[in-house]
Parts: sequence; C-alpha cells; structure tokens
Amino acid sequence: MELQDIFTFQSFHEIWGPYGYGYDLPEMIEKEFGRMKGITYLDHGGTTLFPESQIKAFYQDLTRNIYGNPHSHNLSSRLTHDTVEHVRYRVLEHFNTSPEEHTVIFTSGCTAALKLVAESFPWSSACTGEPGSHFCYLTDNHTSVVGIRGVSGQLGVTSLPVSPHEVEARARHSPRATSAIDSQTAHLFCYPAQSNFSGRKYPLSYARGIQTGRLYPACERPGRWLVLLDAAALVGSSGLDLQENTADFIPISFYKMFGFPTGLGALLVRNEAAAILRKGYFGGGTAAAYLAGEDYFVPKSSVSSRFEDGTISFLDVISVHHGFEALQRLTGGMVRIQQHTFGLARYSYVMLSSLLHSNGQPVAHVYCDNEFQDPSSQGAVLNFNVLDGHGGVVGYSQVDKLASLFNIHIRTGCFCNTGACQVFLGISNQEVKDNLEAGHVCGDSIDLVDGRPTGSVRVSFGYMSTFEDCQKFLSFIVNCFTDKPFRMDEERLARLKLAVPFVDSVGHFSPSASNGQLEHKTDHRDTAPSLISSTNGREIRIHTPKRPEERNNTQILTNIFIYPIKSCAAFEVREWSVGPLGLLHDRTWMVVNENGVCLSQKREPTLGQVQPRISLASNALHITAPGMNVITVPLGDLKEQNLSQRTCQSKVCGDRVQTVDCGDEVASWFSEFLGKPCRLMKQKPDFIRNMKKAPENGDGPTAVSLVNEAQYLLISRASVEMLQERISGRLDDPSIPQAISMQQLIARFRANLVVTGTNPLEEDDWSGLTIGNTGFRVAGRCGRCQMIGIDQESGARTQEPLKSLSDCRQGKVTFGIYLLQQPMANSSAITTLSVGSPIAPELSKSDDY
Repeated sequence: MELQDIFTFQSFHEIWGPYGYGYDLPEMIEKEFGRMKGITYLDHGGTTLFPESQIKAFYQDLTRNIYGNPHSHNLSSRLTHDTVEHVRYRVLEHFNTSPEEHTVIFTSGCTAALKLVAESFPWSSACTGEPGSHFCYLTDNHTSVVGIRGVSGQLGVTSLPVSPHEVEARARHSPRATSAIDSQTAHLFCYPAQSNFSGRKYPLSYARGIQTGRLYPACERPGRWLVLLDAAALVGSSGLDLQENTADFIPISFYKMFGFPTGLGALLVRNEAAAILRKGYFGGGTAAAYLAGEDYFVPKSSVSSRFEDGTISFLDVISVHHGFEALQRLTGGMVRIQQHTFGLARYSYVMLSSLLHSNGQPVAHVYCDNEFQDPSSQGAVLNFNVLDGHGGVVGYSQVDKLASLFNIHIRTGCFCNTGACQVFLGISNQEVKDNLEAGHVCGDSIDLVDGRPTGSVRVSFGYMSTFEDCQKFLSFIVNCFTDKPFRMDEERLARLKLAVPFVDSVGHFSPSASNGQLEHKTDHRDTAPSLISSTNGREIRIHTPKRPEERNNTQILTNIFIYPIKSCAAFEVREWSVGPLGLLHDRTWMVVNENGVCLSQKREPTLGQVQPRISLASNALHITAPGMNVITVPLGDLKEQNLSQRTCQSKVCGDRVQTVDCGDEVASWFSEFLGKPCRLMKQKPDFIRNMKKAPENGDGPTAVSLVNEAQYLLISRASVEMLQERISGRLDDPSIPQAISMQQLIARFRANLVVTGTNPLEEDDWSGLTIGNTGFRVAGRCGRCQMIGIDQESGARTQEPLKSLSDCRQGKVTFGIYLLQQPMANSSAITTLSVGSPIAPELSKSDDY
C-alpha cells in the first residue's frame, strides 16, 4: 500500500466536499504566505498567520496618516478616535450585533478581558439569610478562565467546577422559580464556545439555559445568573452569531483571528449586563470628573470609556481593520473558512483514526467527543497521541522533535486546559500532584510518567491551510511511527465515508457583485436638468439677485444649495423638492478613508474641489474634479444596478451611521484624486438616524441624513455683509492676503438656504419661519469650526472669517441657524422650495437656544 495511492485529493472529496474559496489557493498562498514555503504549519489554535497584504496595508495606513492620542482633540487625535470607533463597529458587525446590544472594550488580550470580569464582577459572600455568589465553570476551560477563582475565592465566593455532561443531565424541564433573593445575588457561569483541547463546540443555547435557570447548576441555586462565553478558540476558524447567543461577557483575542496584532483582545459586553460591573481602579480617560484632594470620582457614561484605563493600544486597534479587510478579501467570510478548515480536520481525523500498524493495532488515539460529522459541533482541531505497535503511547515530546525535523509545526502538552486533559487522558487529581512531585510542570517536555502520558499532540487548521498540509502530516505519521507495512481499517474507513456530514451553507455563496456598472464619461457636457444653475469644479457661481429689500421690506429666499456628498462642493438649484430628511439627496453620500472613517475638509480640504451634480432626468449623480473625467453613480438602489452591497458603519459627529459601498470604480476615482485609498458610501435607505437634540415641541425624533446637526442650515445675506465689512476693515492686517467676496463667504458657510435680511444677525431671534408654503422651526444656532477658514476654490486655510466672527460676537463663533421642517398635515404631499419665495419669520420669546 503506497502513500500516494491513499492520501489523494480524490479521497478528500469522498470524505468532504467544500475546499478553498473559489480561486487558485496555491497562488494565494505563494503571494500572501511565501514565508511558509517548505513549512507545514499546523498550530493555528496557538496563533494563525497574517497575510503579507494585511501588514502592507497597515504599514501604508501608518505612513499616510498621523494618528494622535485619542484623548486629545486635535485633528490627528480625532482621526484616531473616529478610526477606533469604526473598528468597534466592525468588530460588532463581524459577530452580527450592534452598539445597541453590545459594547466592545479593548484589552491587552483574552486573558486581560477575563481578568477584567473577575475583578469587576459583583461577588458577594454568604451571610445570614442570604446565599453568596457562585463561580461555576466547565472543567473543559482554559486556565485563564479557571483562574477567576483566584479573585472570587479571596472574597469568600464558592467555586463549583461542572463537568460537561452535568449541564444537561442535571437540567430541569421548567425554569427555576424566582424569589426576591434572586435580584440580590449574582453568579457567574463560564464555558468555552469551543474547547481549545479537543475542538468540541458547546451549544450557544447554554447561555440562555443558564440565565433562565433551566440548566445545571443554575437550576439548583437561586440568584441572577450571568454567563461568560470564552470565544478565543472559536473565532479563528468559525463564526459567532451573537443574535443566537445571549452570553453577557465574550472575551476574544485578535491574533487568533488575524495573526496580528498579538497584544490586543477585547471583551464584548452585553449592554444589559454592563451596569452590574463594579470597577475599583480608575485610569486616565475613564473619569467624567474626580478630585485629587477628596474621595470623589464619577466615571464616564460609556461602558468602553469606563473600562479602558489609560490610552489604549490605538495603533494595534487600527490594524484590526486591516485584518478584517484581508480576511474578507481572501476568503469571503467565516462560513467559507469554517467549511474549508473543518474539511481538512475531518479528513485528517478519518484517515488518522483508520491507520493501523502491520499487526492491526491503531496508530493513534484521537481525543474527541464525536466523529467529525458536523462543523457546528466540532472545530478544526485534531488532538491525539501516537501509539506504537504494542498499544503504548509515544511521548508527545518525541513526536514534536521528529515533526520539527520535517518542518511540521504542531502543539504539544495540555494546552492550558488541565480539566480536559485529565478527562481524555484519564489522569486523576492525585496523579497530577504526583507528577508535579516527579518533576513535571505545565509546559515542560516530560511527556510520560510511569509510562502514562502527561499530555498529547494537537494539530489545528487555519484559513490558509491546504490539503497538502494534511498529506504531509499524515505521511509524517506513517513514515515515522507505523510498523510496516501499515494498513487501513477499511471497515471503519468505509463507515466514516458513508456517514453523511452536516454541511452548513455549502453552495450558497454568492459570487462577488460586479462593480463595473459605473459609467465613465470623457466629455464634460452638463447633463443636469435645466433647473440647475451653471457650476464647475473650481468655482461656485452663486446667483445674486438685486437686493429686494431695497424695493420693499419683503424678505425672500435667494439661494438653495444641495451638498450631495458630505464636505464636497455645493450644487446650486433654483427649485428643489424636500423629503423626510431635508432637501432631497442633501448629504446622502460621504467619502471615507481606508478605515471607514468619514473624511471632511478639515482633513482633506481638496474635497471642496469635487463637484457633484444631480440629474433627476437620468436618475444619476455626476461627479467631476480638476484633471478627472466625469464619473456617474446611480441615485437609486445600488442593488438594482448590480453594485456592491457591502455595508459599513461609521460615525458622523459622534453618531453611528450605516452606509452602503458605492463600488470599486468610484472608489478608485476618489482614491486617484485624493491620492490615498478611500471609498464613496451612501446612507443606507433603511437606516434611521435621529437628530441628537429632540424638538422642544414634543413632535418626536427628527430623522436626518449625513448632516452634522439638523436638516437645514440657513444664513442671512445681511449677516454675511456685516461680516464681510468687518473683514474688509482689517485688510491692513498682513494675515489677510486679500479680500473675501460675498460669494466666497457664502460658499464657506456651506448653508442650504440663503435669505435676505433687514438687520444683521436678526435670525438669532427667530423661533421659526415659513418659506413659501413650507413651515420650519428653528433648532438652534450653528456653532462654527475651522472649516469656514477653508477656501472652497483652492482649499487654502486662512484665519478668516473665524477671527472676525469671534471679534464681532464677543468670542462666540455661532453663525446661521439650524432648521427643521414642520410636519405636514398631508404627509404624502410633495413640497418644493423655490428661489424668490417669500419668508415670514417668527420671533422667539427668548434669544437663548
């Protein structure tokens, strides 16, 4: 029997179907993992490997951007803060949850996340008439989980180890009755999503069963039961859906998922459970207020800010984004990874467990609870000990040393899981103590004591593992440890092959949606409807009518501006429809950097030279910029255009927003113009973002687009003229290179509506107004930032008009007012704003907004 006739790719497909990710896997390995040439790496349970493109993308990110301390408020610090927040969203999205349900607390690793829970959990010791807390854990748990008892034990808390079979065997058919004591006593139950020893996956339903008092030990002990799900071993090769799991605390490590960074983990906390955590030590960045001379401390309101002491490892956090990007790009997602890696593990299990010595004795003893039929109950881990022809165990150290000679990288020992090791190897508590007396400690090379194994061999697969890795591993076992001629247990092999494995989601992978539907145009014809005034990529030509107030006291709407792409140039119209979010298509798109962070002119002043035009006739957004061809994006649903439907969560002015990617072609266009990787995103149609400040009249929340504050921004020409005169009076100041025209000033304030005015700043006293037949209420004054110092034509930064505005308003930098459209009696009526429409302001009773 020859090896090449047994371990064939055909034999793999007889045992399992899915393999790879729909492209040439060896080519990807050579490109992304060239350093693995000649190496068979089978310790992905220890750490997986990072692809070269992930590190290159991270390096390029660092060389393109300046990331400051996120606790500061300068531009580089805000970039860090926004990028970190985007990564939080990306983590939650990966686990199918949201900030409304879970919070991501970054830690130095999974162990640090566990330690955080141990030190913050509201343990209570038993006292008269009231039971104390219990710390309960499956015996099949990592050392770092069992180590929680080192904290709880000092507080008088009872520790209760639970064997896996007890959880269901001792369960109740109905929930335990509750009592008043239940709300007073908190208990913690910990179990792994996947055993790091055997790869067994435990039911996600255990969490709910414990919380409701159905499963053991919660069914026998009153109190509030919280659940910690150790997901570190699972998430490297399997997905975790937190919609299906109600665990309160989920610790993870990112190097298990991406290979890099190695010093970063996270604790995912269910928001309902976060309030019970009690924190003693407080570090920098966690305080809303505290006193040095008095025992007074108030923590910040957000869960992550309360528990992330000091400055987090923000560059490592930023690198996580590139890990997700690489994982998605190379594999298509966790479903494919799970199918691929489980298939390799299943094949290795079937073949290894069927290998026999020449005398018919098995070559290996595999430690598992199943026969590798279902990827939902078994991970990509194979744990075993090699047996000689007489049934004796070959020490794991000997196997490890020989594997190293063949450049095969495996893991040996007990893998920081003494409980599972004892169960599978039949080691009693007393034998563990005796082995210590004999000189054996965790992690050493003493693999046999009195002929009995102290540990085992573990191989584990990652998304870049290949069938050739299985071949080399199995050939190594045959060549080094079998008595020849080796045999196969044909009866067992046939049975395992006939056993139909459970294949979840196989064949349901959709090919990547085409991004080739965007249309490049080489001509610059104006395709916008006739109601649109003439504009170009460098200059905004603002319609300036003859001052009507010179003829009479009637105030009118003189200009309407749409900003389809946030922070890009204005698009002026004479008449425009309004919708539930404001002016139709206003701030519907935004440009984000490679990390999904929204770009503004504060960071990229050249965005002001990007000129979007809306053509209602062709249902398209046409985008131009100096030196670039016109590119077109559909106004309608991207799904109808066969474009990418990739969603992205980001922040706009501190608010979480959900957007849809507009495709690769327009992303390349923006990246070329701005000179850095970026993408165009559109607000997700079904995502509702409400204005932060609730209307005072009790109308309920007001939905907004990607605007900063409110649906509309209005300025008055009288106020602009006053400010222009103030600036002109300072022209002798060398810091002011030239006068700023009326048109330039209006452009800098980026208002939607411009009206005539009788007196400067009179709009500060308005409580509402009517434009034509459309009513508006005032939501507040607009606080101005450094963006009004950016010239909209050149992108140059100046101190004006910010300095003159501050001078004339005695240090205040408010200019213009925010408006909200009044609800209409007939919600289906079409409302239109037109230049020249009269306005009727309403004075407020107080000028304090």
